Order: sequence, then structure tokens, then C-alpha cells
Amino acid sequence: MGSPWCWLALGWRDLVRNPWPGLLHGVLVAAFGGLLLAVAHDQFWGLAGAFSGFLIVAPVLATGLYQVSRLAARGQRVSSREVWRLWCSGDRRLVGFGLLLGLAGTGWVLTSAALITLWAPADVSKPADFLLHVVLAPSPGLFEVWLLLGALLAAPMFASSVITLPMLVDTQAPLWVAVGESWRAVGSHPGVMALWALLIVGLVGLGLCTLMLGLVVVVPWLGHASWHAYVHLKATGTISTDEWA
Repeated sequence: MGSPWCWLALGWRDLVRNPWPGLLHGVLVAAFGGLLLAVAHDQFWGLAGAFSGFLIVAPVLATGLYQVSRLAARGQRVSSREVWRLWCSGDRRLVGFGLLLGLAGTGWVLTSAALITLWAPADVSKPADFLLHVVLAPSPGLFEVWLLLGALLAAPMFASSVITLPMLVDTQAPLWVAVGESWRAVGSHPGVMALWALLIVGLVGLGLCTLMLGLVVVVPWLGHASWHAYVHLKATGTISTDEWA
């Protein structure tokens, strides 16, 4: 159960050693979050779904950071050029999986917006409205169902992606093999991986609560840490990559 804390420590080390690629990722994500907040500030029913849906597609955004940690571990010089080269590689596995996660995130945004719009006893247009009419609603039900639906979608997405994208960057494994190994890792260590998921949600939540500024550091930190989670699970034999190395 102490492994996720070690992954965070190693991720922080990678960020400190190669800060610029990671901080660039963080700035871009924070800027997108700020733009989303500015556009949908008066439609919080959709904003809540959008930001929670962000957690579903976040692993795709961190793909370049896996490459940074991978090359740094080999003693190679790392710059934003390597990240750009990976993004321009046109790897069909990464593109296809990214599209699937994007569709899942979009589905959750639409589901969340419809649920809150149809069920909330009053218009939800501001964070205060969401807190008053959804979270603290006198008749329980809406918030609990909203959380349950989100968890039902997020849990399989987490299990499908937590190891998949680092493995796709590191090996030539087919997408279905990488997804299977990701599920295998979660099934082998459910407590550890549940703690890892909670830490991810908690740190991203802190980043969102700082008006997106915290995401500048949180996004690269978690990206690098996720790479070390993959490396650790591979080293302990929890997942197998030898055939596709």
C-alpha cells in the first residue's frame, strides 16, 4: 500500500530533473481548464461533468510525459522535442485509444448535464447552485446518483487506461493486449490501485480548486508518477511486456 507514495516521489524527482516538458503540459491543461471555465461559467451543470470527464481523458494528455520519464531513465537528454516527436508519430494505437477515452468523456459530460438539468429542483448555473441544489439538496438522490454514475464510468476507464498508455509508449504491444494487462494489474492489486486512483482524484481536485493554477504542477507530477507505476508493476511481474518489448 505504500507503493503509490513511492510513485509520487519518483514522479516529483522526474519533474524536478526535467521541468520544462512537464510544466508545458501543465500550462496547456490549465489554460484549457481556464478557457472552459470562462466559456461555461454560467452553465455549471455542464461544467461539473466536463471537469470530472477530464479525469477520464487525462491519461492521454500525459502520454508525452511517459516518454520523458522513459528516456530520462535511460540517461538520454530530454527536451520538448522528444515529446513533440511522440505526438507526431501517428501511432494508431495511441490515436485509437485516445478517441475511445474522448468518447467516454463526452458521454459522461452529456449524461451529467442531462441528469442535473432534468432532476435538479432549480436552475444550476453557478458553483453555489450546484452545492445548494445538488450536493445539499433536502431530498437525497440526485447527488448520490450523479456520483454513482460517475464512478460506474470512471472505474472501468481507470482500469482500462492506468497501465495501457505507458505500455503503448514503451512497447509495440497491440492495444487489446495493453488494456488486458492494465485490467490484470488492477485485479492483482485492487487496494493499491484504488489508493492510486484516490490520490489522482485528490491531487487533480486540489489543482482545480486553485483556479487551475495547481494543474501546472499536478498534471506533470501525476504523469511522471504514472510512468513509475507502470515500471514498478512490470518489474514485480504483475504485468508482462517481454513478448512486445
